[in-house]
Amino acid sequence: MSDTTTITADTPITRYRSSQRLLHWLMAIVIIAALVIGLYCSYLTPGIPLRRALLDVHKSLGMTALFLIVIRLPLRLSLGEPAYQRPLGVFNHHAARGAHILLYSLMILMPLAGYTTSAAGGHDLPWFGLFQWPNLLPLDKGLEQTAAEIHEYGAYCLYAIVSLHILAALWHHFVRKDEVLKRMLF
Repeated sequence: MSDTTTITADTPITRYRSSQRLLHWLMAIVIIAALVIGLYCSYLTPGIPLRRALLDVHKSLGMTALFLIVIRLPLRLSLGEPAYQRPLGVFNHHAARGAHILLYSLMILMPLAGYTTSAAGGHDLPWFGLFQWPNLLPLDKGLEQTAAEIHEYGAYCLYAIVSLHILAALWHHFVRKDEVLKRMLF
């Protein structure tokens, strides 16, 4: 059963379940941090200690995001989403559905492409200095390069879709004044 909160005495807002909201915000923090660190690293000279250390954090965040999406996706598919009090228009409904499918796809693709880049290139696969992920791939410079390109272009797509997601949520909240954002707030 969904949690409900009231905006006014007669307008209940149906929210996502607490577990869904927690995973959403955890993943938002992890993904945005990984994007910021990855972008910053792209401006640093390869091989310097700061870049290597930040890339280790970036890789750790990516694998954390992959772990979280493995939990989040089945939860989302089994629990669904709460009903809207005021249904979205057809365009908004389809745009939101398409954006969410792309976002979920990128949340899976990006860590897998990052892992493949590191593993096929023979690079470390750390998780916050606590352990190394096993390298399941042979050294393969061609695969490393392909995965790196997928990871790079996927990052551009992720910057765009995350920005669009945030802007859409703010537009719904401040312009349309509907419950779209409120459904995901604590």
